[in-house]
Amino acid sequence: MTPFACDYPAACAVPSPNHGERAGGLKPDMIVLHYTGMETAQAALDWLCREESQVSSHYFVHEDGRVDQLVAEDRRAWHAGKSVWKGETDINSRSIGIEIANAGHLGGLPDFPPAQIEAVAELCRDCGNRWSITAERVLAHSDVAPIRKADPGEKFPWDQLHSSGVGHWVPPAPIGGGRFFQRGDQGQPVEAVQTMLSFYGYGIEVTGVFCEKTEGVVAAFQRHFRQSQVDGIADISTLDTLHRLLSALPNFSR
Repeated sequence: MTPFACDYPAACAVPSPNHGERAGGLKPDMIVLHYTGMETAQAALDWLCREESQVSSHYFVHEDGRVDQLVAEDRRAWHAGKSVWKGETDINSRSIGIEIANAGHLGGLPDFPPAQIEAVAELCRDCGNRWSITAERVLAHSDVAPIRKADPGEKFPWDQLHSSGVGHWVPPAPIGGGRFFQRGDQGQPVEAVQTMLSFYGYGIEVTGVFCEKTEGVVAAFQRHFRQSQVDGIADISTLDTLHRLLSALPNFSR
């Protein structure tokens, strides 16, 4: 494996063979966060560094806050798989992938230790500053691959990252009564929900039919932005939170 100098000064180089050229000379304009979803950090790190796995990430953050760099930032790591954001489908060519050691849903979704979250925030700030990555393009794997992926999960503290200057966030609206939309519903209100999700960046077709994919995208949104209840139902809390996020975007017009 070819050695490289770490782009992030606090990282240790642990080279993975799994990388390639960024397509079309693209540069990173987004950060995608993952959990490893394996029983131990060492097992996950070993897997990411094996050629047979055909997966990798640019960075790996241990529970104690140590950071390893597996792939140089100017190379295309293989972390996002089949994914889409803002109509872009080759997410690997335009992103920095960060794996966070955590057993994930299959392991009971354990809490992320404070030292680990502090390290993730510092790493994201460093990458974001060097590549001019905007707050709304710091994303979850589940955002770019809804239904297929659920990481880093509904217990990942996006609010803490935002307090540290990383990511796009508004306090989620409280859950209450009122009108809601769910699978099987049809009509202009469903079309409006799909349009808002699409404008934010999610890969969703505007059909006016609340289908399985719409439910999955709503659940992905909730997993990131309304974590207290992830059910795929577009209730008032979800819609209000989505609207306030859109309103905070620089290119959003009411």
